[in-house]
Formats: sequence, C-alpha cells, structure tokens
Amino acid sequence: MSSEESVTRGVAILGSTGSIGTQALQVVREQKERLHVEVLSAHRNATLLIEQALEFRPNTVVIGEPSLLPLVKDALFNHGIKVYGGPEALEQVVEMDGIDIVLTALVGAAGLKPTLRAIRAKKSIALANKETLVVAGQIVMAEARRMGIDIHPVDSEHSAIYQCLAGEILNPIEKIILTASGGPFRGKNREDLIHVTKAQALNHPNWDMGAKITIDSASMMNKGLEVIEAKWLFDVKMDQIEVVVHPQSIVHSCVQFEDGSIKAQLGLPDMKLPIQYALGYPQRLVNNFERFSFFDYPNLTFEQPDLNAFRNLQLAFDAGEKGGNAAAILNAANEVAVARFLNDELSFLQMTDAIEHALNQVDFEKAPDLESLIQSDVEARSYAAEFKA
Repeated sequence: MSSEESVTRGVAILGSTGSIGTQALQVVREQKERLHVEVLSAHRNATLLIEQALEFRPNTVVIGEPSLLPLVKDALFNHGIKVYGGPEALEQVVEMDGIDIVLTALVGAAGLKPTLRAIRAKKSIALANKETLVVAGQIVMAEARRMGIDIHPVDSEHSAIYQCLAGEILNPIEKIILTASGGPFRGKNREDLIHVTKAQALNHPNWDMGAKITIDSASMMNKGLEVIEAKWLFDVKMDQIEVVVHPQSIVHSCVQFEDGSIKAQLGLPDMKLPIQYALGYPQRLVNNFERFSFFDYPNLTFEQPDLNAFRNLQLAFDAGEKGGNAAAILNAANEVAVARFLNDELSFLQMTDAIEHALNQVDFEKAPDLESLIQSDVEARSYAAEFKA
C-alpha cells in the first residue's frame, strides 16, 4: 500500500441524518482505513445525530435548530465531542484543520453559505447540494477556481458525467445527456396529474430519497435543477444539455464529444457509489456493493420528456438560459411550493403555478452579487408563500 493509499481523510458531513448523509456514513463504515468523520451536522433530528456521534466519535457536531442544543450537549457531554448550534456554527466548523473534504448534503439553499466558507478554507467539496450551484453557480465556481479547489459532484448524474470526462481534458464536450427516471408519473399527461396525491408523489419507483427531493423528482424539477447544476459544473451552455427519460435508472448520464462518440456511466441505482467516488477521488475504493449485471436488465429504454405535463423542467431550462438571479428565484419558489404541497396547501400542478408567479414578480438582475441573490431568494419565497390558486 502506497503512502497516499494509507492516509485517512477527515470528512465533514453536513446533513448527516438525511438520505445522502446516512448513506455516506455507510460508506465510511466500509472504508475505515481511508475515511474518518470529523464533523456531523443535522437540522432537527437530534436523536439520530446523537446516535451517529456516539458511533463515529467526530471532533464536532452541529445541530441547526438552536433550541435542541441543550439536548445534544447533554447527551454527548461525557464523550469528548464538541457541540454547537445554529447555522453560523455550521459555517465556522467547516474551517477546522482536521477536515480534508466537506460533503454538503443539506437540503435546499441552506447549503450555499457553508459550501462557500469551506471553499475559502481550501477544503475539497463533495457536492450533494445541487441548490448551491443553482442559486449561485457563477460565484461558487469562480471561488473554487480562485482557491484551486476541486468540486466532486455526488448526484448520480453529475458523478457519471465527471467519470466520463476522466482523461478527456483536451476533448471539448459537444453535448451532455442527463438521464431521468421519469419518476412515479412517467407517461402521464397533464390531465392525469390534476388529482395526484401526496402519497403517490412520494412513491418513487427507483430511488429512496428524502421527501423534498422525491417530490422534485415527481415534478421533474429535480432534473431541471440538475440541468442548471451541470451548466456550471461542466462549463457548458444550456443548449448543450439534453434530458432523456430512462426509467431503469441504469445509465446515469452520458457525454457526447465532438467526434460524435458517447461515453456513459452505468450502475445500479445506489447513491453509495457516487458518494464513495467523491470521497475517495481520484482512487476507486474497493467495496462490497451489489454489482450490476446486463442479464438482469436485458431492455434499457429511452424516451423524450413531456415538457407540457412537466412544465417545471421547461421553467428550469428557461431560468438557466436567462441567467442572472432567475435560477435563484426558481429554486427558492420551488422549495416553498414543495413545502406547501406536502402541507396540503397546493395541488401537484399548482406548485408550478406558484413558481411561475414568483419568477414573474421578482425583479430580474443580470449580474447579481451574493447579497442580491440572497435577497432574490427571500423575495421569491414570499411570493410563492402568498400565491393563491
């Protein structure tokens, strides 16, 4: 084993109690000789955060909800683990010396500030929070270039593209092909979606994810956000990105080069592989994950997305093309719309109406700074919250 292989990396997992965070900890369990946990954070799930801290013994934990700080402190008081509370603490702990890589698995725009802080502290980034680039892609990528920091995508689609680009540094991208499962409503028309229930929308056929991203997948907003993320991650134009519905979720995404050749990355729909790839990069770490077999999937199919039934995807393409603060408005309004749908305040199709309302109401800025983007986020949330069908 080389010296490089024997070094363990200190990992901060922001959002350790969510779907990505818990799977990341499964990876750490399998890779104890390569990875160790320095920081864990959760927003409100104090019980699971305490359980994780007692198993992985990080240097520090952060609970986002300040009212839960005493509970977490009491539970970990005798175990030598530092405990802090609130979003400001999360931004500060990512600068700790023992951290080599920060996995940002927070939900929504909350991931932006800690990710920027980690970049400025010269930490490698494993990015599972696509909203960071949707909201402020130009600022984040410019900062990463300035600091010489690598951003390793954790979304299965962007990880696939990243892997396809390995060894292709001198070969320009002609087109990125982002695959989409189509979610639980693949093949449905707009009329079919009028009376969709919350339970139906939360029943994803392939992936086990948190509630917010599952609803985003059902509405295809998740794919729209991934399109915008891909624009910034891989420095391409919106017309170089194509979405293809692939219900088996085996081809995770493809890259077409200028000679017409297409490279694709395939695998079972399991987030642990892209998580491990990001945490272990540039090495591919040995694991015991289930292996894909072509004989189990003799038919892989591909379809065009229905932009009339799933208008969120078109709104995302439009916002990405428009640039400025449009994607920040889209993202913020969507977060509120999804919360209102989950709270039975909006129907499935009315989520799109609320997002479009915010896009029409918030003033467009062509070249916003970070403060302006945050203000656009606040205004968009207000318009989406007040929207009445």
